Amino acid sequence: MSTSLSGVDGADSASSVFAAVDIGASSGRVILGRLADRSAGSGVTLETVHRFPNGVVESDGGLRWDFDALFAEVLTGLAAAARAAAERGETISSIGIDTWAVDYGLVNAAGQLMAQPFSYRDDRSRAAVARVHQKLDPARLYATTGLQFLQFNTLYQLASEQDLDGLQALLIPDLIAFLLTGQRHTEATNASTTGLFDAVAGEWATEFLAALDLPKKLFPPLVQPGETVGTLLPGIAARTGLDQATKVVAVGSHDTASAVAAVPSAAAATGATGAGDGNFAYISSGTWSLVGVELSHPVLTEASRQANFTNERGVDGTIRYLRNVGGLWLLSECQRTWAQQGYTATLDELLTAAAAVPFGGPQINADDPYFIAPDNMPERIRAAVRNTGAVLTDSPAAITRCILDSLAAGYARTIADAERLADVPVDVVHIVGGGSQNRLLCQLTADATGKRVIAGPVEATALGNVLVQARAAGMATGGLAELRALVRCSQPLESYQSALV
Repeated sequence: MSTSLSGVDGADSASSVFAAVDIGASSGRVILGRLADRSAGSGVTLETVHRFPNGVVESDGGLRWDFDALFAEVLTGLAAAARAAAERGETISSIGIDTWAVDYGLVNAAGQLMAQPFSYRDDRSRAAVARVHQKLDPARLYATTGLQFLQFNTLYQLASEQDLDGLQALLIPDLIAFLLTGQRHTEATNASTTGLFDAVAGEWATEFLAALDLPKKLFPPLVQPGETVGTLLPGIAARTGLDQATKVVAVGSHDTASAVAAVPSAAAATGATGAGDGNFAYISSGTWSLVGVELSHPVLTEASRQANFTNERGVDGTIRYLRNVGGLWLLSECQRTWAQQGYTATLDELLTAAAAVPFGGPQINADDPYFIAPDNMPERIRAAVRNTGAVLTDSPAAITRCILDSLAAGYARTIADAERLADVPVDVVHIVGGGSQNRLLCQLTADATGKRVIAGPVEATALGNVLVQARAAGMATGGLAELRALVRCSQPLESYQSALV
């Protein structure tokens, strides 16, 4: 099928733009996305109109998100988007929202947020794991949900709550959408990260809610990427300057789902080999690294459970078969500590110094829960190395190289496991997100995997968000292959080959 761009109800496609609210664990952006004629070589362009910090705060006895401040920044960003569009004579056709997964806010019948949402980095759910597993055998959980075990998965967080009667749990992007529109829904890609979603049926696993004594209607009804959630509330329209008829459209609201939708693979279809690009693995590299392959059906075997792979929904009913690996959180936390100690080298300077460190240095298990919480990350990494019997100096260059070597080795192990467990040989590895700009990490990944690595786009999440909105508006047509063709024709990509052959 060929990709096409078309107008909406007779409107000029060049006059309509899409607002992507894209929020990660450390920062957020509001981005305007525009689609243009592919013949001009600019299939999709992005304009960031507002950036803002995000992070956990210690409040009310735990690590929480300052959601009130976060939502205020979203409104500020949407107002900036409205102004930027108006200056160019454009209309914002819709808004799409993506964030990290698993966390939620509790809302009462009147629509009030009962407290600032807990962060997955809070340790409260650790004690609930054993209680949950007494009621639901881990093998049974996996056979239904296909979800990897992480102590902060939503079901363990919910098992830590008291008295949920009369409340609903809204995952973070759904909570933002609710405050914009007044409509309560749960988008399916994010629902699949809760541990309470049936991976085969594509519905809530209500028997698990019952087994954990959770309200049957704890979550709102499901919506799929591309469905309209609602239109703006009058107060939101007035505050942002947007038309009240502006739609909020469900996208892959789990940011990884949006990022994978924008992987610039040239494969003809999921799991099929296409010209110039065979089966691909992806690494969505940021605070976390999400490493896996795209499938049409979940893998629910015991071997898959033992390997701690997850089966999460993607756009168009695909399965993101992946495993969480540690991410660049390790490096950013080190940089924060070093800055406090007076060492203020730029990232480029750090990477240049790390590249000069000899090959074969010590490594850590980058996805060990030991590294989840913030606190003097350089010393914690050195301690982890000591526990292996090796020695790591306190040099920032050596610690940086240890982090990147460890990430690349983790990527290689995870891709090899995915190939084996899903029986899908991988020909090329796509790195998208912020990590795609880290040339040393990309080269080390090519070396560790022995496969060609294609880096980019950096803004894969925002691109996937915008493209799903554009297709919902009728301004792009086709499936994932067609949407990805728009990414390839408009985004800079870089290729890496192993230097160890």
